[in-house]
Amino acid sequence: AVAGSTVELGCSARGDPAPQVQWHKERGDLPWGRHEVDREHTLRLYAVTPADAGAYVCTAQSQLGTAAATTFLHV
Repeated sequence: AVAGSTVELGCSARGDPAPQVQWHKERGDLPWGRHEVDREHTLRLYAVTPADAGAYVCTAQSQLGTAAATTFLHV
C-alpha cells in the first residue's frame, strides 16, 4: 500500500449461528482513531504509515468453534 492511502482488508465469515468477528494486529494494536470495521467484517485502515505494516488477523468465533485468517500489509 502507498503511505497515506486507505486500505481495505476483507474477512469472509459466515455461519449459522452467525460468528462474532474480530480483527487484531499480530504485533501491536490497530491504529487508534484510523480504523473501522464494517458490517461485512471489512477492516479499513486510513492514512496508513510504515508503522501499520505487518500481519492482521481476522478471527471468527461461534458455538461451533473458531477460525482465523491472516493477511499481510506492506506499506
